[in-house]
Amino acid sequence: MQKVCWRFKNSSVEPDKINEVAKKYSISSIMATVLLNRGLEQENEIVEYIKKSLSSVHNPDLLPDMQLAADRIVKAIDNGEKITVYGDYDADGVTSTAVLYGFLCENGANADYYIPDRITEGYGLNIKAINRLSRSGTKLIITVDCGIASVGEVELAKAQKMEVIITDHHTCHEKIPNAYAVVNPKRQDSEYPFKELAGVGVAFKLILAITKCMEKSTKECFDKYVELAAIGTVADVVSLHGENRVITHYGVSRLPQTENFGIKALMKVGGIWDKAVTSTDIAFTLSPRINAAGRMSDAKLAVGLLLSKSDDEAEQLARQLNDLNIERQKTEHEIFNEALEMIDDNIKNKRIIVLAKEGWHHGVIGIVAARICEMYYKPCILISADNGKGKGSGRSVEGINLFEALSASDEYLTQFGGHSLAAGLSLDMKDFDLFYKSIDKYISGNVKAEPVKMLDVDCSVPSAFISVNSAKQLKWLEPYGMENEKPVFAMSGVEVISANTMGADNRHLKLFVRAGEKEIEAVGFSMGDYAKYLPPARRIDIAFNLEINNFRDTERVQLILKDIKSSK
Repeated sequence: MQKVCWRFKNSSVEPDKINEVAKKYSISSIMATVLLNRGLEQENEIVEYIKKSLSSVHNPDLLPDMQLAADRIVKAIDNGEKITVYGDYDADGVTSTAVLYGFLCENGANADYYIPDRITEGYGLNIKAINRLSRSGTKLIITVDCGIASVGEVELAKAQKMEVIITDHHTCHEKIPNAYAVVNPKRQDSEYPFKELAGVGVAFKLILAITKCMEKSTKECFDKYVELAAIGTVADVVSLHGENRVITHYGVSRLPQTENFGIKALMKVGGIWDKAVTSTDIAFTLSPRINAAGRMSDAKLAVGLLLSKSDDEAEQLARQLNDLNIERQKTEHEIFNEALEMIDDNIKNKRIIVLAKEGWHHGVIGIVAARICEMYYKPCILISADNGKGKGSGRSVEGINLFEALSASDEYLTQFGGHSLAAGLSLDMKDFDLFYKSIDKYISGNVKAEPVKMLDVDCSVPSAFISVNSAKQLKWLEPYGMENEKPVFAMSGVEVISANTMGADNRHLKLFVRAGEKEIEAVGFSMGDYAKYLPPARRIDIAFNLEINNFRDTERVQLILKDIKSSK
C-alpha cells in the first residue's frame, strides 16, 4: 500500500459555519462542509456555484486585444481575404480549431485550417508551415491554443505580408510576439477577471466577440458552440471553477441532444450515447479518442469528425478514432514497461526522472510520463530521440513548477513551453546529460523538501451517509474537474468482508466492507495488488468517492476507492 498523507480539508472549517450554511440552504451538514471546503462562504458565491449562472460568463471584450482581433477578422471576412486557423493537435487544439473554423465558414469567410504534425513539425507555429500558408494565399493567420512563444515565426509571417492574430492560454514568456493582436488572459497586462480559460475557451470568447461586432445573436452562437468548448475545456484539465465551470455545465447538459454529427458518433462508439453524460465521460471517453488522432495519426481526422456534415461520415471517422485509441493504449503499455526497466537506483535517487530512448512514439510519451510521475511522485520527462534530436513531454507534482525548472535550464533546450504541471521540450541529444544535471540541480536547490503525496479528503462520514440519496445530492456539485474534484470522504475502522481482483488482468480491486450494520460495495481501480493485504475481518480506513451504480435499471450506492490504510 502506498504511503499517502490524508489532508482533511474541513479541519479549518468552523462547525457553526457548517450548521449555518446547512440550515440556510436546506442541505446536509456534509454537503455544507464540501461547499465550505471549496472556499464558498458568501451567499452570492454559494448561489452562483450551485446555479452555475450565465452571469459568470464575462464580456469577451475584456480580454486584451480582443476588440482589435474581432474587428480585423470581420474586415477579413468582408474583404474575402483568406484566413487560416492554425491549431494544435491535442483535444483542446482540435476543438479550438473546430470552433473557430466552423464559425468562420458559417459566416461566409474564405477560411482554411492548419494543424502541424506532432512528429515532423511539433507544437506551435513553424517556418515550413508559414511558408506553405504564404504560398497558399493566406492573408491572416489566427492561432488557437498556441502561438504565445512564437516570436520569430510571427516576424517571418509579417515579412511575407501575412498578419497574425494569436489566441492562446499558455503561460507567457517575458517577450510576447509582435502580432497584430495577442489575445491571452495570462498576459501580464490582462485585466480579464478569469485567467484559467482553456485554449478553446479563448477561441470561444473570440467568436462571441466577432458575433457582437456583426450585431448577431451571441446567445445563438453560445448555444451552438458551447458543447465543443466544454469538451476542450475538460480535456485540457484546466481549473474547473468560475467561467470554466459554467461553460462546461452548459456544454455537458446539451450533449445528450447534440446536433453535432461528430460528437454524437463519438459518444456512440464510446458507449455513452444512451446515458446521462458527465464531465467524467468527456475526460475518459471523448477526450482520449480525440487526442488519439494527433497522437497516432493526423489530428485533422478529429477536426473532420467534429465538422462532419452527415451521420455516415461521422460514424466512419469515429470508428477510425476508436481504432487509433486502441493502438495508443497498446503503444503506451509498451513504452511504460520499457521506461520502468530503465529506472535504476541512481535515477530513483534524483529529484526528477528524465529518460530518453530512440523510437519512442512522441504522441504517447506524455501519457507515460504522467503515469511514472504518479508512480514515483516526482517530476518525469520522457524524451523520444531521433537522429540526434530529442522531443520530450514532462509532468510534475504539486510544489514543483516544471515550467520554471525548464526555464532555468533553457540553455540546453532548443524549444520549450507549457504549464507548472505539464510541459513539452526539444533539445539536441548531445546536451541530454547536461540538461538532466542542470534541471535536477535546479529542483534540488529550489525545492528543499521531498514532495509528499497528498490526498485531499473533504471529511469523515458516518455509515448512514452512504446512500443513493446522498450520492444524488452530490450531483449538484458537478461538473467535476481540476480544482473542483469529486468530493472525497473517509470512513475509519470498517471491517473487510471480502477482497478480490477483477478485470481481464486482475488490475482492479472489488471490496466489500461492513460499517456498522451496513454492507458496502467498493471498487478500487488499478488497486488489484491490495487484495492480498485485505483478509476478512481486517479493520481498515478508506477514502473514497460516492457514486451510483446503475445495473439492470436498479440504482445502488458504490464507493470508488482513492486510498486504503490500516486502522490504528
